[in-house]
Amino acid sequence: MTTVLKASSSESFVETPAINRLTERALRYLNVGFSVHLRGPAGTGKTTLALHLANMLSRPILLMFGDDEYKSSDLIGNQQGYNRRKVVDNFIHTVVKIEDEVRQSWEDAHLTTACREGFTLVYDEFNRSRPEVNNVLLSALEERLLVLPSAAHQQQKYIRTHPDFRVIFTSNPEEYCGVHETQDALMDRLVTIDLPEPDQLTQQEIVVQKTGLERAEAGVIVNLVRQFRERTGTDKSSGLRACLIIAKVCYGGNVPVSLTSDDFRDVCRDILLSRSKQSRSESIEILAELLQEVPPARKHVPLWS
Repeated sequence: MTTVLKASSSESFVETPAINRLTERALRYLNVGFSVHLRGPAGTGKTTLALHLANMLSRPILLMFGDDEYKSSDLIGNQQGYNRRKVVDNFIHTVVKIEDEVRQSWEDAHLTTACREGFTLVYDEFNRSRPEVNNVLLSALEERLLVLPSAAHQQQKYIRTHPDFRVIFTSNPEEYCGVHETQDALMDRLVTIDLPEPDQLTQQEIVVQKTGLERAEAGVIVNLVRQFRERTGTDKSSGLRACLIIAKVCYGGNVPVSLTSDDFRDVCRDILLSRSKQSRSESIEILAELLQEVPPARKHVPLWS
């Protein structure tokens, strides 16, 4: 069964000048018929932005996640309809009649449903699926034709994609564990937008709106996490998730965002030390130095490009 999400206004979506610029760039391509690929490290907000873009297209949304175990049928569909019935005679209990019935019934999967109905398909972390599985997307994106397998030929051999059909892809860098190298033929059909680490202003606004902390408190956390990541060389994933975890714990657990608070220092150690690529002793020393004094947040021009 395919679950369809209804497009709605993204009231909780955090907007800053940098994010608005990214949104405008992506919509420029989606509105003229191209599919968009959002690529960036974990935690940079790719999935959130993809769903926001899908909502702005005002079409029903289908969400699916890349999986190494996927087959082409998980994208297109498959035959369904085997049924077995057991009948016991009320007069002669030793008599049992079993009837098997096979009903040839085709069931569309996410990609086929989106192509038929003109839905927006959000394919999250699509490069976790094997490249040969994603080959079914090639003709749908280029020729606007989705070729169906022989099992579906009783109905039709292919379908023309609906004019409103769009796909928004997201992916992590190829050096990540469990990620496949994407075939050039597919990448050539997409408009790829790289999402770097959110700028400081964007992270601060997200923390404020998602957790309820005061802006000054959010600035302390964002600055601390940013400096710790710079000192420890932790650049393969975003620091935004660490900021949100620290902020949510502080807000929900009544932990004061203060460098003199033992509880706050404990929270920072628990969240940040495990994310460092340095040795534990070096990470502890770096964090201890940073907890002595963190400069206040400063407004600056967003760095997203």
